[in-house]
Amino acid sequence: MNKWFLTVDVDWAPDEAIADTLDLLQRFSLASTWMITHETPLLGDLRNSPWVELGIHPNFNGILEGHDTRGFASARAVIKDLMALVPDAKVVRSHSVVQSSRLLDLCGEHGLSHDVNMFIPSGSANICTPWRSWNGMTRVPYVWQDDVWCLYEMTDQRERLPIEVYRSYQGIVVINFHPIHVYLNTEKLERYESLRSMHHNARELLKHRYEGYGTRNRLIDLLSVAAAS
Repeated sequence: MNKWFLTVDVDWAPDEAIADTLDLLQRFSLASTWMITHETPLLGDLRNSPWVELGIHPNFNGILEGHDTRGFASARAVIKDLMALVPDAKVVRSHSVVQSSRLLDLCGEHGLSHDVNMFIPSGSANICTPWRSWNGMTRVPYVWQDDVWCLYEMTDQRERLPIEVYRSYQGIVVINFHPIHVYLNTEKLERYESLRSMHHNARELLKHRYEGYGTRNRLIDLLSVAAAS
């Protein structure tokens, strides 16, 4: 209780974007949990960092929609594939926060101990606490995410900035970033969506980095305040 945690959903970002976010975090010597989606040469750097814990970020969307292009026939196969990539993983958050009681049991069967799929926005003013699931897993809610912050900007519910969440947190606070949004300094999701054709071309993406106050600035401000505390 009364602690904060930083997580990173890799989301198939190009290596340059992954390395960029890792460099920022290590510059401030702050610990983080990375949810892995795919094989990358940077897995070695992540494993070797004393500041990084590795988890998995399985994508069940293709199976749910009936057109999984990766050839997976079941949710079990998706989890098994990622656990082969990150065998020591204990933490899971699904892409698109897909969750169900059956998926939770599958995760427990594969040795995962912590589920971070429950998003409770900071603007809801809830004090979050973890709880124990029936299968022994610990379920940990998270309260801030870079792309969801952009979504709430289009509503009448104001989400707090990460540094505001950090300064006023109670209970347990988990904050989540994505390397692609840090790299682009995303300020609106239109920027990210309009660049989908070049999401794996880091050189081209860099030309479209937002020059105002965006996701990258929010992360740097959070890291600066936390490191000085």
